[in-house]
Amino acid sequence: MAFVLALFLSFLIGFSQGKLKLGFYSETCPAAESIIRSTVRNAVFADPNMAAVLLRLHFHDCFVEGCDGSILINNVPDPERQAFGHQGVRGFDVIDKAKTQLETACPGVVSCADIVALAARDAIVMTNGPDYPVPTGRRDGRVSNKSLASEMPDVSDSIEKLKAKFFDKGLTEKDLVLLSAAHTIGTTACFFMTHRLFNFIPGGGSDPDINPSFLPELQQKCPQTGDPNVRLPMDEGSEQTFDKHILQNIKDGFAVLESDARLNEDLVTKSVIDSYFGVLNPLFGPSFEADFVQSVIKMGQIGVKTDLLGEIRKKCSSFN
Repeated sequence: MAFVLALFLSFLIGFSQGKLKLGFYSETCPAAESIIRSTVRNAVFADPNMAAVLLRLHFHDCFVEGCDGSILINNVPDPERQAFGHQGVRGFDVIDKAKTQLETACPGVVSCADIVALAARDAIVMTNGPDYPVPTGRRDGRVSNKSLASEMPDVSDSIEKLKAKFFDKGLTEKDLVLLSAAHTIGTTACFFMTHRLFNFIPGGGSDPDINPSFLPELQQKCPQTGDPNVRLPMDEGSEQTFDKHILQNIKDGFAVLESDARLNEDLVTKSVIDSYFGVLNPLFGPSFEADFVQSVIKMGQIGVKTDLLGEIRKKCSSFN
């Protein structure tokens, strides 16, 4: 599988105006990827939820100024990481640890943006997801402001709004499904559930798309007057394994997040979900893992800065 993906990526990157390439650091910092992978491995061993955290960090970075590490900046007024849409985003310390080691091994070579992208891949691997070669060569952006993150996808967005936000980044309905399926690992806070469980619009009450057998469990975990910081798995029954189980949950009304549930309402996104459960799967149907890899690599090329459009930061939280 890894060899097939490598061949596909070689074609894909060659077609993308040469912005990124496989093995970008093979000569300038040959230990780069092993250093990052070791750092991620240690972080996930210490905190299993860190795998989902690092994958989410990559998504949130790419969806604002592009995949340029803008979300990492913390030494300017109103940095991007303080945006409302980035609530709960973590993993900055893991990226900083990797950067510190890389600056010792090969100073001024590896961008923070590439560390984020590679760490996301390594996080997926740590949860039994696919291993795949990541095109690198990103440079770090020089802009970070929370006002620029006002259009992040939100859990309460309608399916039409979600599609529009993804289209704006050059992503398709299929990419929307596959990147949302990254919720197969990790947890969410009850803060994001109160509206869906007790004050759903229109009509109030709970979201009718929640399976009736699942609703009492969610309401018990997230009572209306309970602690909004209590966390629950986004993929009930498989929250620590990267797989397509979350898509089955969405089909069956067991989606935890409202935005995931909406994927089963739209004809196009629903057909994408259904394609992974056809009678020909898993032998002859589409591969969820391979398709996810294509989508996450595609996302990783949003707004990439190269050459003079960016820099290689000495410290990921500060501009040079």
